[in-house]
Amino acid sequence: MLNKILSAIEASTDKCGATKIIAIDGPAGSGKTTLSLQLEGSLGTRSATIHMDALYNGWDDALTPTLTRTLQNQIFTPLSLHKKIEYRAFDWFTHQPGPVIAIEPPEILILEGVGSAQAVTRRYASVLVWIDVQPEIGLKRVLQRDGVEIENQMRIWQSQEANFFAKDQTRERVHLRMDGNTY
Repeated sequence: MLNKILSAIEASTDKCGATKIIAIDGPAGSGKTTLSLQLEGSLGTRSATIHMDALYNGWDDALTPTLTRTLQNQIFTPLSLHKKIEYRAFDWFTHQPGPVIAIEPPEILILEGVGSAQAVTRRYASVLVWIDVQPEIGLKRVLQRDGVEIENQMRIWQSQEANFFAKDQTRERVHLRMDGNTY
């Protein structure tokens, strides 16, 4: 699948200034970060990655209009104007806004995480990727990675992301889909 995505990137056109935006979306634990790391390895210095959890404003203000405004105002608008991206990364340990991150316009920007392929992104993205995963498999992976103490919050999150995806029709509007159940 990596080669198929790389081919789609090469065949695509810039839709956000001189930057091709690649969004990798799907439920928590589906393998989005793993895929983004593989893409980064293949694309090298041509790419930069933004992980969506850096753009969330905590659990309760993650998949809300705040995220959509952040994507538009701090990522897409600057890139469209050939300007650097600047956003304040959320600090999940202190539950407060963290440092300002600045990124010069890359040739390829990878947006990775839940909500990355939402409607506002689709106006600017060159390639949209969706990774499917069964809820219990995704939950197990997240708890192995982040700790069992977040299980209750993750179950709430799974419901929130499912509602967000259904309303946004994210899965139905991507270019490529992959099975993350065995990923």
